Amino acid sequence: MEKILITGGRVIDPANQVDRQADILLADGQVAQIGPRLSASADRTFDATGKIVCPGLIDLHVHFREPGDEEEETIASGSAAAVAGGFTSVVCMPNTNPPIDEATGVEYIHRMGRQARKTFIYVMGALTKERSGQELAEIGLMHQAGAIGFTDDGSGVQNVAVMLRVMKYASMFDTVVAQHCQDNALVKNGVMNAGYNSTVLGLPGMDPLGEELMLWRDVQLVKKTGVRYHAQHISTAGAVEIIRQAKQDSLPVSCEVTPHHLLLTEDYVEDYDTCYKVNPPLRTAADVQALRDAVREGLVDALATDHAPHLQSEKELEFLAAPFGIASLECALPLYVKALIEPGLTDWAGMLSMLTWRPAQVIGVDKGRIGPGDRADITVIDPGAEWVIDTDTFYSKSRNCPYHGWKVKGRVLATLVAGEIRYLSPEWTAEKQ
Repeated sequence: MEKILITGGRVIDPANQVDRQADILLADGQVAQIGPRLSASADRTFDATGKIVCPGLIDLHVHFREPGDEEEETIASGSAAAVAGGFTSVVCMPNTNPPIDEATGVEYIHRMGRQARKTFIYVMGALTKERSGQELAEIGLMHQAGAIGFTDDGSGVQNVAVMLRVMKYASMFDTVVAQHCQDNALVKNGVMNAGYNSTVLGLPGMDPLGEELMLWRDVQLVKKTGVRYHAQHISTAGAVEIIRQAKQDSLPVSCEVTPHHLLLTEDYVEDYDTCYKVNPPLRTAADVQALRDAVREGLVDALATDHAPHLQSEKELEFLAAPFGIASLECALPLYVKALIEPGLTDWAGMLSMLTWRPAQVIGVDKGRIGPGDRADITVIDPGAEWVIDTDTFYSKSRNCPYHGWKVKGRVLATLVAGEIRYLSPEWTAEKQ
């Protein structure tokens, strides 16, 4: 394996509270040395002056559609999209066809990830068989096979007795239980946020109380079981308040937010553009502000894309029939910059903490740092690069992305996984042989 020297970059390692200019030498898949003006020899040297060098980004929530819907995305195409977006590790959700509800499914995802040789693939197994919310899945066997958590993502577990059994069982393995918080009795067949806009547009609404009730219920179950609990893609001001109280009570509760819930509101749905149809739905401006304030306060543990690719033919259906989801892996980083750094809600170190070591803590993996001896998962970013998002250049198979044509700032130049360059932007021509 070749030695790689990255010189003169601004090294930001939030886990170790490092933010300084330094050189980094990578050898044998690890960080060999880090410090000012290293004199070590290397096979390849890159000048990172003016660039940010940080731990590889981690996305806790992606959908790569394999097995079952490979025409929308595969593990190979999704992995290529991930490294282009700076992500060295991603967590695949189990709502595939068939769902990942047994050990063989977990092993399959891992095998296909190794074959793709791009980003590192983790997987969450289903909480219940067929994600039906009725009978517990083989959590123990999937945990042995390498599942790093469990969720019925796309469906909240409606039966409280089932959820209690899930939490008790999962707590035996010290693994995280993640929940798509959504009470179906309130959400029903909704396709957008419930309120004035949904009434005017004549579309069935999804009451924000549906998210908040299930989250509140689950927090009570966490108090009883002590299980590590992760609230996926929270979207309402009420959910923020529940998370705040849970953290004040020192409960093992974490949460994530997405780019679209930080940037977009329900007003974008007024033209019935299905690119804005997501679940949970886009909420009000007040909800967006509450989520941004939650980031500023440190309540948010992870920034997650909820990358959900779909065929163009599916998204061209009428709003009621089109599937939920936005594909955004390759442009997520500058979207976070636009939502969080540009308004002054956080700085680069703060934002990167929610993209590196804090999500690593949620799933209990030893990643998200770049000290000597750590695995050489590295992302190099040009924080000043201005560019226009062009979905036609995506590595992802799908184009259901509402950000096409957006002018953004901040671009990934290189992504290294275990010391190997898995993505290198053609715009970074500063290599010295």
